Amino acid sequence: MADPMIDPITLAVLAGRMEQIADEMDATLFRSAFNPIIAEAHDASHGLYDATTGDTLVQGKSGLPIFVGVMAFAVKAVIEKAAADGDLSDGDVYIFNDAHIGGTHLSDMRLVRPYFRDGEVFCYLASVGHWHDVGGAVPGNYNPSATEVFQEAFVLPPVKLMAAGAMRQDIVDILLRNSRMPLSAQGDLSGQINALDLGVRRMDALLDEYGAGTVRAAFTALGDRAEALARAEIAGLPDGTWSAEDFMDNDGITDAVLPIRVTLTVEGERLALDFTGSAPVCAGPINIALPTSIACCYVAIKHVFPALPANAGVMRPIDITIPEGSLLSAEFPRPTGGYTETILRMIDVVFSAMAQAAPERVVANAYGTINALSIAGTKADGKRWVMFSFYGGGHGGSADSDGLNHGNAPISTATIPPAEILEAAYPVMFRQWALRPDSGGAGRHRGGLGAVYEIEVLEKNGAEAFLFGERGKFAPKGVAGGAEAALNIFSYETDEGWAHPPLASKMVGIPLKQGQRVRLETPGGGGYGPADARDPAAVARDVAQGHVSEQAADAAYGTDWRGNGG
Repeated sequence: MADPMIDPITLAVLAGRMEQIADEMDATLFRSAFNPIIAEAHDASHGLYDATTGDTLVQGKSGLPIFVGVMAFAVKAVIEKAAADGDLSDGDVYIFNDAHIGGTHLSDMRLVRPYFRDGEVFCYLASVGHWHDVGGAVPGNYNPSATEVFQEAFVLPPVKLMAAGAMRQDIVDILLRNSRMPLSAQGDLSGQINALDLGVRRMDALLDEYGAGTVRAAFTALGDRAEALARAEIAGLPDGTWSAEDFMDNDGITDAVLPIRVTLTVEGERLALDFTGSAPVCAGPINIALPTSIACCYVAIKHVFPALPANAGVMRPIDITIPEGSLLSAEFPRPTGGYTETILRMIDVVFSAMAQAAPERVVANAYGTINALSIAGTKADGKRWVMFSFYGGGHGGSADSDGLNHGNAPISTATIPPAEILEAAYPVMFRQWALRPDSGGAGRHRGGLGAVYEIEVLEKNGAEAFLFGERGKFAPKGVAGGAEAALNIFSYETDEGWAHPPLASKMVGIPLKQGQRVRLETPGGGGYGPADARDPAAVARDVAQGHVSEQAADAAYGTDWRGNGG
């Protein structure tokens, strides 16, 4: 029997109900996870996915946007695995972290569960979260010197974690044995399973109330509506072709820059993003797999058109070209651990290209690196500890305002873990956590400020630090005539004084004694519009608040601001 037609009011109600299901799944994991990267930073996501294609139907509003696209590939991989095995049952849960199949990197553990109704798969529920440690050569798994995935983490292909509701303890044992932090892994795993269980209960209640046919009709209608909205937004852009280019510092192995290029074409209701000309696959871990590249394009489009929903229909009028053999389409076993850095640069070049077509729709480049910093060691009682976190920076100025000071990366809605949480969990002390003056790009609207973090090791056994960053050589760009921001600077204390990584933004095995420190000075965002168009009173306010020094203000804006209270 054909699914019924659905009226707009019922569609709106069902859309809200399904978003609430995903949001509740997010909240369940955030409350129960042992790992601060999930519990505090919210580096996780949940959603509902199509029973046949795996396409994203609904995603929670608290989850990371990058997961909207990549989880569709993860669910599709499970659909194909189940079809090949021929044994899909109600209560099955699959688990895997293989980034070349499911996107992102090996730290992101994916759980996929078929949701059955009347003996058939109605849709899939999925959970993804960034686990604290999953083996590999570097605690926390951001290994800038990796040349293959096996040096980054334990690689798990799609396997059944639960069969018809029964936990497979052998799989759990393998997972926990391959983590330096098995208690954290156990807690995160239990939280993800509980989130999926809640999703099943909420879907049962929804279908009991509205019927499977009506909800299925809503799935179809929401995808069609997302496509129509995307076409309308694209039609509002001028037709034409624009290009942009930016660079990665290096791949962590060889100190050679790597270009990321895009050509953006608008023709009527269709938009094309062509990344031909980007660097070939490289030895180090800034490669990304094809699913990640496609998902990144969705995130960039969502920023340009913020009213678009988290639904696969958005991408129907968008053509994406990712060249084979490039670092944007790396194949197994190429390392992909630093995917965050590369997709940030992809978003930057999309913004820079779009700024030539419709500058009012974009912001200048954000700080462009998560600065994945791990500090790890062994306590006096022999217990291992691993502090992994990411760090904030400035966002770009826009047509409407200055950029956000000390925000998180535009690939996510995650938050930066508070200093109090990190200090309580690990033997470290933050000696400095402050805004970084003069780090935002000058412009009619100034870029937001980056930050300065200085972390001291308290453990008497000392520790080792590992950094995976970017923007140490190529600063975030301004748009519409705005200036670039400050570069990323990392330094660490030695017996001879402060030192810097030879590759500027990446380094492994930095020895730290008790009392020694590392320091991150993160970039700000690029400026928007020419600096000479900035209100002198705004410049004077920046100087009075300590955001911009007098010398930098004079150099960027002239001295007219001095008559405005400076």
